[in-house]
Amino acid sequence: MTAELPIAINVSDELLDQFSALSRVVNKLEAQLNFQTLAANWYGDEENILLISFYIQTGQDFAFQQTQSHEGELTYFADDVFSYHNDPQKQMSCFVAITDSELKLLLAQEKILTGYLQKKMLKVVNLIADKLSLTSI
Repeated sequence: MTAELPIAINVSDELLDQFSALSRVVNKLEAQLNFQTLAANWYGDEENILLISFYIQTGQDFAFQQTQSHEGELTYFADDVFSYHNDPQKQMSCFVAITDSELKLLLAQEKILTGYLQKKMLKVVNLIADKLSLTSI
């Protein structure tokens, strides 16, 4: 029996094709964020657990998502991060762009991929925490 984790990270196929280690990095990051948010007591009330689906995308895919219709309250956290929070369903879809300049940097220096994604995603999680009055991690 498998239980759905509160935080899921999905990556565009284009990014997965460009970075051979990305799948491994994202799996580790997903586990890390789930553990850190658990330790920060985000899930104290089991009836009100927010499920967050992150979508890490290229700038082009991110721009396309901005034109699509989604359910919930729209929040722009930055030029490269926006989310839809469907409070009645306890779900959030959060879109995170790897901008063209970030992509060039990561392709030139793939060894920084892990640290870069950790920092970027931690910042996004803490922006969500601030918006929803949750403990920062």
